[in-house]
Formats: sequence, C-alpha cells, structure tokens
Amino acid sequence: MNRIEQFRKKLPDDSCALITSDVNRRYFTGMKSSAGTLIIFPENAYLIIDSRYIEKARDTVSDCDVILQGKLYEQLTELIKANRSERLMVESDTLTLSEFEHLRENIKGVEFDSTSKLSGFITQMRMIKTEREISLMEKAQRIAEKALEDTLDFIKEGVTEREIALRLDEYMLRNGAEALSFETIALCGETTSMPHGVPSDRRLKKGEFILMDFGAVVDGYHSDMTRTVCLGDVSEEAEKVYNIVLEAQNRAISAVCEGITGKRLDCVARDFISANGYGDYFGHGLGHSVGMEIHESPCANTRDDTVLTENMVITIEPGIYLPKKFGVRIEDFVVIKQNSCYNLTNAPKNLIKL
Repeated sequence: MNRIEQFRKKLPDDSCALITSDVNRRYFTGMKSSAGTLIIFPENAYLIIDSRYIEKARDTVSDCDVILQGKLYEQLTELIKANRSERLMVESDTLTLSEFEHLRENIKGVEFDSTSKLSGFITQMRMIKTEREISLMEKAQRIAEKALEDTLDFIKEGVTEREIALRLDEYMLRNGAEALSFETIALCGETTSMPHGVPSDRRLKKGEFILMDFGAVVDGYHSDMTRTVCLGDVSEEAEKVYNIVLEAQNRAISAVCEGITGKRLDCVARDFISANGYGDYFGHGLGHSVGMEIHESPCANTRDDTVLTENMVITIEPGIYLPKKFGVRIEDFVVIKQNSCYNLTNAPKNLIKL
C-alpha cells in the first residue's frame, strides 16, 4: 500500500486534503519540486503541476493522476465538485495566513478545515520510518562520516572555522549528497560554548576543542551528527566535561526502547549531567526526530510526553556549554526498536586528539 492509499484511510468520507508544502508533496508523490498542488480524496488523488515539472511528473509519479496546471483554483473547484467533497482540509502547520485567505477567496462551495487535523495526520505518518527511509538516512550518514574522516586529516593549527565547515560541505556534496542537512556548524575554542554558533574566520589554536555539527541529504532524507575533537591536549576540566557528556549519551542510548517517552529519555542524560554539577549548562533538549526534515516529531526533551515506538528515529545529543570557555556536544541518531535501538552512527566517540 502506497502512502496516498494509507492516507486515504484517515480521510473522513466528506473531506479532501490539499497539500502544498514542498516536503509533504514529495513525501506522498516521491518527486522533488519547488511547486505543485496535491489534492487527495477518499477515492482519488491528483497532482496539479506547471509546465516546468510536467514531463518529470508524468515520468515519475505513479500514485496519483498528474494534471498540467492551468487556472489552478478553477481546476481545484472542479475536482472538489466532481468528487463530491464538502470539506477541504489544509496544512495548518505550513500554510501562511495570506495563502489561506487566498484559497478561501478563490475556492467556493466548500467548507475549509484549518485545524491541525491534516498536519497531525501527516505528522503521525512521518513519525514511523519505513525500511527504505531508514536505509536512505543510513546512506546519508555514511557520507557524513567519510566527510568527518577527511576533515580530521585537514584540521591543523591556523585553519579557520569557516574552512573546516567548507571542507565538510565540499566532501559531502562531491560524494553523493544531494544537499546539506542544514548549515554546517564548525566552531573552535571558546566559540564551542555556543550550541548553534556560526563559523567565522577565527583560527584554531593548539589545546582547543573543535565542535562540528553537520549532515548530508540522500533522496530527500537527512543525517545529523555532532563530534567534538581537540587539537593536542585540552585542560583537565575540558577532558572531564567531555567524558561526562559521553557517559550521558551512552546512558541515554542504553535506555532507548519502545515505550519510553521523550521526556523520560531526556531525563536519563540530564540527570547524569546534573549529578556531576553541570545541569545549568545543558540548555537544549536531548534530541529530535530526523527524516525528510532535519527537525521532525517526536522530540526527546523536558516537555515531550510522546511514547516512542518502533521505527521512530531520534537524535541523542547531550551537551555542556561553559560560556567564554568551551562546549562539548556528541550526537548520534538511532532507530527505536522493541527492546533497544539501532544506532545509525558509526563514527568514533572517544575523545580524538589531533
């Protein structure tokens, strides 16, 4: 059963769903494009797309009828009437207010459902990854890990944060990544205390940490990893903090299994960091899901009570950040299994001293 067929089972008989976000449209059709409108009815589905993409769509999209876009709103109105739909559900999570108003002005004779129902349906579907999705994320991760190996050989005293980030990016894009998962983070020395700092022309010195957070995209699916390494020896406190973060991560990974909540999983790492005196310096959540977007649901943080189930994917990324001194983060991402997890990340985690 394809995704559109799975989704139809969730649709009320009198409703249809309008999907316009690039990510969700690709999720259902398998085709990447920057435009297009997917409308799904209980019995039928249609992709309306303009002349830039029509040939590709007709060649690659098989789970719905493909229609050349003309007067879009007239086409949508005709399809809604032909399929006898009374209610049009929209993506409340991604549709802007102006886009929603434009739809209401131009599509008549149907009730609009702007609640979170449609976005909730799609979120629930995307939470559970298929074997193919997991395989693609694993391929993306292998590319990222090779980029790390290459970059570790490149790092030396005097290179800049920006140069390190560019080295990671270039390797991934030259070796199979269709895109970067996000803007690569590469920080050195005291700037590692900023969890999402921006790489600058600051030059690396001996005795400093280098924090790298990066990922690759393969066929629409993201990887995500963070490693903290050092150039030469770091201070006794820095090495102590590194080992606390590593132990916190190992404990959290060991606790992962079907049935645990995101909140409880966060506590496993957070309680250990707090017990070692650094609780005030772990300010973000333990993790988040990954898939066609780099941040998906569910999360592992102090608020998310979602019960994790088999084949959800979650990052495990505890950190300690001491302002103006240094920071450490170690990140893997794992697939939830019944009694444990499968770690998609193979990169070493013991402190690497270059």
